[in-house]
Amino acid sequence: QVQLVESGGGLVQPGGSLRLSCAASGSIFSINTMGWYRQAPGKQRELVADITNVGGTNYVDSVKGRFTISRDNAKNTVYLQMDSLKPEDTAVYYCNAPEILTTNYEYLEVWGQGTLVTVSS
Repeated sequence: QVQLVESGGGLVQPGGSLRLSCAASGSIFSINTMGWYRQAPGKQRELVADITNVGGTNYVDSVKGRFTISRDNAKNTVYLQMDSLKPEDTAVYYCNAPEILTTNYEYLEVWGQGTLVTVSS
């Protein structure tokens, strides 16, 4: 009914940059907050950053000043610009929308399938 599709992961050297994208599609009426989580091997999934539909943002301390989250409401798409990447940023990155209002007036929480980011020389 509604899905999130991520793209943009890959292998990058320390200090490099990547841009992740996540597009929502389906029977969408509106989307409130959209966010990015990550899960490194052997660790719990953590919130990296999120953004409300009016542009309010929130970041985990470890990425402040290096990552920037943004969104295009007309395209139902959220982006994560990742600069000055470090090996400890290596993880599977997941897109999340905790409250999507569908055209059937149902509220859904939806996760993307994940995209792998590897930071290594």
